[in-house]
Amino acid sequence: MTSKERAYLRSLANTLDAIFQIGKAGISQVLVEQLNNALKARELIKITVLETAPGNAKELAEEIANRTNSIVVQTLGNKITLFRQKKKNSKIQFPK
Repeated sequence: MTSKERAYLRSLANTLDAIFQIGKAGISQVLVEQLNNALKARELIKITVLETAPGNAKELAEEIANRTNSIVVQTLGNKITLFRQKKKNSKIQFPK
């Protein structure tokens, strides 16, 4: 992913609200399945990492990205933004 594409995704993510939280339970299989479903439906999602989470946002973002086959767009403070483009009928079109 190029830096321009990443910047475009960050600009789209500015208006998004976090739809998941990671707390003291960490990353469970159920959470991974829910994240997969959300990525399938929305392509771009935002996650909040609570203070009680077992690790920092960067570490958790990498683990989630590996388990969901997605791309970490950014980690900003305790927020993680993930992206996984649909194979067909993608809602997000990158500017030329």
